[in-house]
Amino acid sequence: MSSHLQAHLENDLRSLPVRPLHVGFSGGVDSAALLHLLCGIAAARDAGLSAIHVHHGISPQADDWAAHCLRFCDALGVPLTILRVEVPRDGGDGLEAAARKARHAAFGSALGDDEVLVTAHHREDQAETFLLRALRASGPDGLGAMRPLRKFGRCWLWRPLLGVPRSALLAYAETQDLRWVDDASNEDVSLDRNYLRHRVLPLLRERWPHADAAFALSAALCAETGTLLADEDAAALAQVRSLDPHAIDAGKLKRLPVARRARVLRRWTDELALPPLPAQGIATIEQDLIEAGSDAEAAFAWSGAVVRRWRDLLHADWQYPALAKDWAVEWDGRAPLSLPGGGRWVLEGADAFDAALRAHARQGGERIALPGRGHSHALKHVLQDLGVPPWERIRLPLLSDNAGLLAAGDLLYSASFDAWLRDRGARLVWKPSSL
Repeated sequence: MSSHLQAHLENDLRSLPVRPLHVGFSGGVDSAALLHLLCGIAAARDAGLSAIHVHHGISPQADDWAAHCLRFCDALGVPLTILRVEVPRDGGDGLEAAARKARHAAFGSALGDDEVLVTAHHREDQAETFLLRALRASGPDGLGAMRPLRKFGRCWLWRPLLGVPRSALLAYAETQDLRWVDDASNEDVSLDRNYLRHRVLPLLRERWPHADAAFALSAALCAETGTLLADEDAAALAQVRSLDPHAIDAGKLKRLPVARRARVLRRWTDELALPPLPAQGIATIEQDLIEAGSDAEAAFAWSGAVVRRWRDLLHADWQYPALAKDWAVEWDGRAPLSLPGGGRWVLEGADAFDAALRAHARQGGERIALPGRGHSHALKHVLQDLGVPPWERIRLPLLSDNAGLLAAGDLLYSASFDAWLRDRGARLVWKPSSL
C-alpha cells in the first residue's frame, strides 16, 4: 500500500505546473499520512516541501495540536509555519464556515504567486461534498465537488488523494507508526458534514458498500460535464461583452437560451472575483434587469456586490460608498490626496498647484466651463452625455477654486485648468477605491 500511494503521488507530481509545495497540516491522520508520504518522494523535497498549520484557537487543545505539529515536522526535517487566526463567532455563517473562511484566508496570505497548497482530502471527503452539494440543489458545476487541481487565489490548490479511501491512509499511518491528533469536534453530528459522515453514509454503505466510490465517480463525471459547459459559457460571454469587463450587453444576453444566460452571468461575476451569484440573483436579473427598459436603474445586490441595469448594459462590481456631501479639504497637489472610503487623487507631471485648491464632494447644481465652449454646462448633464453611470458620479471627487469648478475626477477639466495642465505636461489621475 505504501509503494502504491507514493507511486500515485509521484505520478501526479510530474503533472503539476508549479512548485513549491505547502502541505496544509492539521495534525490529523489524513494530513500526517500525506506529509509523511511526500517526505519520501525526492521530487517533492527538491521542489521545496513545507507545512502550514492554522491555529484557530477554538478548541482548548489548539496549543497542544500546534505543538504536536511542530514535533512531527521537526522529526521529518520539514519547515512548519503556524498561522494564528481569529474566527468570528457572530458573523452569521456558523462557526464551521467561519473557521473555513479564516483558514482559507490564512493559506492565501502565506503562499506566494503560483505556489501550491496541498491538502489531504480523500475519497470519503469527496463523497460527502457531493452529497452536500446535491442537498443544496447544485448543478453540474457544484456536483463536480472538489477538483484535484485548481487555482486558489494567486496560488494553486492540489488535492492528490481524492481517489484514495481514508482506510488506506489510516493503514499507512498505522504501518509507519505515525502519531496524530484527533479533533473531538469531528464527532459533532449537529454539523452537516459530520451528520452525513456518521449517520447517513454508514447506512448507505450497509446496502451499497461502494457508495463512496460511486459518489466520487459521479462527482468526477459532473466535473467533466462542467468543464465542457464552461468552454461554451466562455464563448457565449465573449459574445455579450462590452469593452468594459464590468459591463455586458443586456440585449445580446437576452437572446441567449435561459439556461445559458444563468451560466454566463455566473461566469461573468466569477471572472470579476465577486461572490458567487445566488439563485435568487439570477431570478431577479432575469425578471427585473434584463427585461427593464433602457432608462431603468434596477439592481440586485448580494454580499457586498451588485449587478445594475443602466441604459443597455448590465454592470457588475463591488458596492462602493458615495463621497459624503460634507467632505471638503484643501489640496495643493504636492502629495497624493487620500479619499474617504479608499482611493486617491494624484497630480502627475507637476510639483504642485499654483495655490491650494478645494477638493470636495458633489453638492448638485455644479457647472463647468469646458475647453472650446463659449459657456458653462451643468456637470450633471455633461456626465450623463459621457455615459458616466450614476453610482460612479456619487463618488466622483471635484476640484474647485474661488472662480468655480476645475475638475471632476480625471474625467473632465475646465478650460482654464486644462490649459494649466497642458502648459506643464501634467495630468490629474483619479484612482477610485477597489476591494
